[in-house]
Order: sequence, then structure tokens, then C-alpha cells
Amino acid sequence: MENNYIRSVKNQFTQYKALAEKAIDQVPDEKIDWQFNPETNSIAIIVKHMAGNMLSRFTDFYISDGEKKWRDRDAEFENEKLSRERLKALWDEGWACLFQVLDGLSAADLSKIIVIRKEEHTVVEALNRQLTHYAYHAGQIIFIAKMALDSQWKTLSIAKNASREFNATKGL
Repeated sequence: MENNYIRSVKNQFTQYKALAEKAIDQVPDEKIDWQFNPETNSIAIIVKHMAGNMLSRFTDFYISDGEKKWRDRDAEFENEKLSRERLKALWDEGWACLFQVLDGLSAADLSKIIVIRKEEHTVVEALNRQLTHYAYHAGQIIFIAKMALDSQWKTLSIAKNASREFNATKGL
């Protein structure tokens, strides 16, 4: 059962990463930091935040608090001009840190206790917490990309008004 959980959680993280990347890839450079209004986040801001969160949570995963003293969370939400290459490097660094931990997990690790913001969590609780957090932000990235691209958006799922056709291909 525990190995199924590890395999499942890796798969879920991988799927949300891929969905966000497919959305980001559609957005031209000049719209990567587009905001609906000053109170909303751009794709660039969300990428910075997710990368900062991953690096903080998964660096020294078992031995230090997941909210690192070196992290500047507030700066992650500043809209600064970063190149696509820099954003991609931050994104890749964050995900690599996460997957390094996931790749090293064993069933025995799942009940270990780790700390995030001085609160104890089992490894399962911490992974579930981060999975929902990253899924939330992947959804935001997709929504922002759809708004920024308008009619140029290419769906990542079943196209509008195409459910019957899709279901037919599945024998439904």
C-alpha cells in the first residue's frame, strides 16, 4: 500500500508539473508577467513562488524546518522582469529538489515526522499538503494563461463541446 502511495504521489506531482508547463509554453514572453490587475499574480510570480516553496520545503527535508530562514517569501510575490530562461531555471531547480526527495522515499519514511513552520507533520501529511498547494497554483497558471491568450489558447483537456466524441473513443 505504501509503495502505491509513493508511486501515486510522484505521478500526481508529475502531472501537475506537466500541465503547468504546457500552459506556460503557450504564453509568449511578453505575457509571462501579465496580471489581470495589480492585486493578482502573473505566471512569473507563481513560478517564483512555487520554486521558492519547493526549495524551502524539500531542502534538508528530514533535518530542518520546511520554512527556511534564507527564504524570502514576500519577494516571490514581487513582479520583477525575469527572462523565460531564468524562470525556467527556477522552476526546474524547485522541481528537481522535490523529486530528489520523492525518489529517495521508502515505505518506512512515510510515517516519519518532519517540521513545517514549527508544526509537526508525517511525511504523508507534508506531501499531501504540498501536492494540493502545487495543484492549486498549477490551476492558477492555466487560468492566467487562458486569460492572457484568449482565443489563441489551446486546451490541455477535452475541448469544449467535444465530450461525446471523446467518450466514444473510450467506448462510453
